Amino acid sequence: MSHSLRLQDRVALVTGGGTGIGRAAALAFARDGARVVVAGRREAELLGTVALIRQQGGDALAVPTDVSDSAQVQALVTTTLAHFGRLDAAFNNAGVEGFAPIGEMSEADFDRLIATNLKGVWLSIKYELAAMSRAGQGGAIVNTSSWLAQGASMGSAAYSASKGGLDAMVRAMALEAGSHQVRINNVNPGIIDTPMAQRMGANDETLKPFVHLTPLGRVGQPDDVGDVVAWLCSDEARFVTGQSLLVDGGFTIAGWR
Repeated sequence: MSHSLRLQDRVALVTGGGTGIGRAAALAFARDGARVVVAGRREAELLGTVALIRQQGGDALAVPTDVSDSAQVQALVTTTLAHFGRLDAAFNNAGVEGFAPIGEMSEADFDRLIATNLKGVWLSIKYELAAMSRAGQGGAIVNTSSWLAQGASMGSAAYSASKGGLDAMVRAMALEAGSHQVRINNVNPGIIDTPMAQRMGANDETLKPFVHLTPLGRVGQPDDVGDVVAWLCSDEARFVTGQSLLVDGGFTIAGWR
């Protein structure tokens, strides 16, 4: 769906912007008129997103970044400001999967999940908020949480913990950011057909039970989440902060199925 250029003259930063929900959000930002910086570990995928944005007439920059590394995150924000002169919106989407029974998950795998999914978002917000606060123009930050922040599946203990931490963190950070006119929210995707989901075995057959349990009768696509992220970063969501918004087609609604 096309909107007016509600992010015209603004600059948006997307971590985990090479594929899936991150790429969809980057494209949505660009369609809404923003110049976009995409960051992540895999440069080839980032350059693919940049190419798609440029094909639709937008302006974008790829900055390879490991969000679990403080110096790299700080450099990412510094590069954004140096290249585009400002930062108005950020989507902290970089994350890793990791599902295993507690007895089978290694300490190293647990640490990797927390370092990227929780600490990485904390670091990103730390430097994004500082940049927005110094500029004095306000802004909006969105983070990718998950339906598993409040739900569970077999083997999701560590992953659920990393996302549940985000839901707790966004409330406190919204309190701190409000005085700087910066809004901070989470999106909590349900079952979305992304490359990450496909790595975990998602296909037409394995997704059938989830389709059956989703009132809207399908699993989500990356655009379903990316469009919500762009809306949350627009002035249309100007009085929304500290929220964790489920984008799941009704999958997590409790009730008789």
